[in-house]
Amino acid sequence: MVRDQIEARGVADSRVLMAMRRVPRHLFVPDDMRGYAYADEPLPIGDGQTISQPYIVAFMTEALGLGTADRVLEVGTGSGYQTAVLAEIAVEVFTIEIIAALAARAKQVLESLGYVRIRFRTADGASGWPEEAPFDAIIATAAPLVMPPAWPALLKPGGTLVLPVGAGPQSLIRVVRQGSGWREEKLLDVRFVPLIGEREGEPP
Repeated sequence: MVRDQIEARGVADSRVLMAMRRVPRHLFVPDDMRGYAYADEPLPIGDGQTISQPYIVAFMTEALGLGTADRVLEVGTGSGYQTAVLAEIAVEVFTIEIIAALAARAKQVLESLGYVRIRFRTADGASGWPEEAPFDAIIATAAPLVMPPAWPALLKPGGTLVLPVGAGPQSLIRVVRQGSGWREEKLLDVRFVPLIGEREGEPP
């Protein structure tokens, strides 16, 4: 998977590649999907949600530019797979999931694998986790219609946010905090499930 789907398509960060090798992806998918766990495709995980294809997980993680002392906020725990990849690199991960059943399942799997530097919250992620801010990096694994303005405000100066945005055609964007503003760039065309929550579609 790592050699053929990820390295071959340009992901080169050694910490990301090692994390992708270490995390047992098959444990984060439903039992009837385990035969497809390492395929180059997203898979359903229940409740209308998906686990992203391995390449996208690796690409987004690399785009964050994580260091080993970084604190990361993840909006959309989902299966917990992206959470585990982040936890392999960063010192602490804060993850939010609005669907209680998914949050409980992901927490159980992650704790069974020995991840102890992950903090969990079951909530609407549109406001982030302001009491734990600022973060070195923020990642979203579901697409709001527009970027929630609260998210870049939770970054440290120079911090990075990676998220999909849009309905129908979606773009994966990277946002870098610069003083009281931010710089934004498009990375890829993508397709993610919509961000669920009361405030995800509000314009800035």
